[in-house]
Amino acid sequence: MAEIKGLTGLRPVRESIERITCPPYDVIKAGSHLESFLQQNEDSLYHITLGREPVKALNRLIGEGLLQEDLIPCFYVYEQLYGQEIRRGVFAAVEVVDYQEGQIIRHEKTFDDKVKGRIALREKTGYTFEPVFLLTQAPLRALLDEVVQKYPVEYEFCSDFAQASELHGIKNRIFRIEENSKEGQQLKKILASKPLYIADGHHRYHASLLSKQTHCLAYLCESTDARIWAYNRVINGLVKFAAIKDKLPLIKVEQFKTPPKHSFAIYTREGTYLLKAQNVPDDVVGCLDCSILEKELYPHLGLTHEMITDSAYFDYYAENELEKMKECVNSGKYDLAVALAPVSVEELIAVANAGINDANIVMPEKSTFFAPKILSGIFIYKHAKQI
Repeated sequence: MAEIKGLTGLRPVRESIERITCPPYDVIKAGSHLESFLQQNEDSLYHITLGREPVKALNRLIGEGLLQEDLIPCFYVYEQLYGQEIRRGVFAAVEVVDYQEGQIIRHEKTFDDKVKGRIALREKTGYTFEPVFLLTQAPLRALLDEVVQKYPVEYEFCSDFAQASELHGIKNRIFRIEENSKEGQQLKKILASKPLYIADGHHRYHASLLSKQTHCLAYLCESTDARIWAYNRVINGLVKFAAIKDKLPLIKVEQFKTPPKHSFAIYTREGTYLLKAQNVPDDVVGCLDCSILEKELYPHLGLTHEMITDSAYFDYYAENELEKMKECVNSGKYDLAVALAPVSVEELIAVANAGINDANIVMPEKSTFFAPKILSGIFIYKHAKQI
């Protein structure tokens, strides 16, 4: 299985970690309230991951003593307290191997052109700034629970993103474990015992692969600790929903909310409806609700698969943003909003496993939203390249 190592590179000094850490670059929408908030914080990692002068921003953080160099290989156990739940995972350096080896297993297609910006940033700086989110089916959680009871807290803070991110208000604790310690060696053994599944950050891993890095920065947790939210959509069809709704077996409902499996909640200015799936295929991709929606609703609206990533026709929101979706429809920006049931971790792993021997078997685009996300900036990895 893929080799697991401790991390070396840069990390915030304790007093600066709350200001430096930020959400992943790919959930910061241009022109959003979140982006405006991060722009105003000159210490935010945002100025490196999405800023115009990333090298200058990085050098300023180092020069002003906000980042410290750490040359001792370590793992960083990361605890997130959100609501009544606690998720514990660990930051580590994970060997970069080709997909066909079945050690790092993907569930999404990856595209070379989508990683150009990440590769350029790595080339300019020599660092990796954001982790790949990996799942393991190995018994990791018990050891992490032991670590947080035994080790002192290295960092403890509450994230403040002005309520513009699902990471706002999450309580974070981080524990530093040297690779050569007893617990460090146990972590290596456990994590190297089974294949690893990419949950989030497929293109970050792909950038590591194309950059010929020996290892990538990764966050790993036990698959039973992963939480997937529904990834909902607001839609503009070439045909208006009002023109086709009489063709659909709609049920009028009072509330726009996350629906049961194999059903779709639809919000329009004229009313709210429930649409039940008419056919649920047996195959691991076809039975996913986002696949069913594409077959049973999109053709009525004159939409094709190629339009899914075009903001003229679609935009996407996590399931905690239903009110924002309604605002998009009420304002006339989009014609309708559709809420789905979330994909389960078991469904994701089934698709990933089926795709090991057939790269065409992948999850549809915009089908999962792992929450909460992983903060960027807890560790900045000094990666190495293959010789």
